[in-house]
Amino acid sequence: MFKFRRQLLKSLAVALCAPAWRPALAAAAPIKIAQIEALSGALGNGGEAVFRNLVWAVERVNARGGIKLPDGKHLLQLERYDSKGQNEEALSALRAAIDDGVQFVLQGNSSATAAVLIDAINKHNEREPGKRVLFLNYAAVDPTLTNEKCSFWHFRFDAHADMRMAALMSVFKDDAAIKRVYIIGQDYSFGQAVSREAKRQLVLQRPDVQVVGDELHPLGRIKDFIPYATKIKASGAQAVITGNFGNDLTLLVKAAREIGFEGKFYTFYGNALGVPAALGEAGVGKVIAVADWLPNMPTAQSDAFMQAFRQRYPKPVDDYVHMRLPLMVESLVQAIEVAGTLDLIAVAASLERASVTFYGQSGSMRAADHQFQQPLAVGIMDRQGTPGVKFDVEGSGYGFRVIKQISAAQAEMPTSCKMVRPG
Repeated sequence: MFKFRRQLLKSLAVALCAPAWRPALAAAAPIKIAQIEALSGALGNGGEAVFRNLVWAVERVNARGGIKLPDGKHLLQLERYDSKGQNEEALSALRAAIDDGVQFVLQGNSSATAAVLIDAINKHNEREPGKRVLFLNYAAVDPTLTNEKCSFWHFRFDAHADMRMAALMSVFKDDAAIKRVYIIGQDYSFGQAVSREAKRQLVLQRPDVQVVGDELHPLGRIKDFIPYATKIKASGAQAVITGNFGNDLTLLVKAAREIGFEGKFYTFYGNALGVPAALGEAGVGKVIAVADWLPNMPTAQSDAFMQAFRQRYPKPVDDYVHMRLPLMVESLVQAIEVAGTLDLIAVAASLERASVTFYGQSGSMRAADHQFQQPLAVGIMDRQGTPGVKFDVEGSGYGFRVIKQISAAQAEMPTSCKMVRPG
């Protein structure tokens, strides 16, 4: 039954990503890419939201004929494997994907899972050079993944946690009214990294601020955040710093609203997946989020991208869009075409030099550690229709006004990576 469901889901994914005229191009084998992600369970909403973005990115590539190689044009074929939010399930999915002929693995909604996949892929590629795979990471932002755990086979397309925290702190440091802050996060490598970097940067930029709480909770297991919100309010905190995502963030802010917490939220992911709707009017001027791109970026090209997304996914419930996902897919397409082959050493060497622009958003891969370098933006929640808030989020009537933009050069951080490349 499990295998049947997996094959059915993969078939649906392929159908979504293949244009009607696919038979005319059937002579060239498709290039398989696979999302390995929590697509069910407490964090399944995030995985499904990413999948929609990947479907759309693949559709655009295939609509222009696919990837050009010497033997012809190859369509991209997107498949999906549910890790259920468990590392062992992710490893099983990796083995299944490799057996199915996948060459490019996509994952991101857990740094712990990303670390496990990096280790497994390193070992697999050494053991079976004829069946190598590359790992494209779209959201696992533990800094160690492109520092001490960096790998030739791993490429990260999101800014890592320290880069995101620095961008948030560039706004926080000027919020002179805040004197007490509560740090809360998910108890695994990413949440620990956020807590560590928040405290480090507070000492450097706001030594006058007192940390009145520093707490980690189980990832994806808490159904009632009222006890946590109660402690936050009782601490006298005027702001919360959190890297929480998915239901762990939505339920946290709902609980904060219910118990009457009136402080600010400085977040990594507060701009999506139900958070604005959960807070409503109480979140206006109080939720700050950092991202590689926000829907209300003040450019005509950004507006056009957002409008195109909403044409593809008109339902408010599906309104979750990230520019870095098509940038990642376009970078892969560029790398394969420049390499002129599907030999993964050649593709990886080409991907190290990738530089892409999409709807005015640009980014480039840094060869030293395979960390994508791109601009960042910080936004604050406000009512749709106010100056700077053309687009709301998920039909909530609230969106994010961009209050600070950080160039790629400003966002860049040094790396301790000692990259080992195949001989």
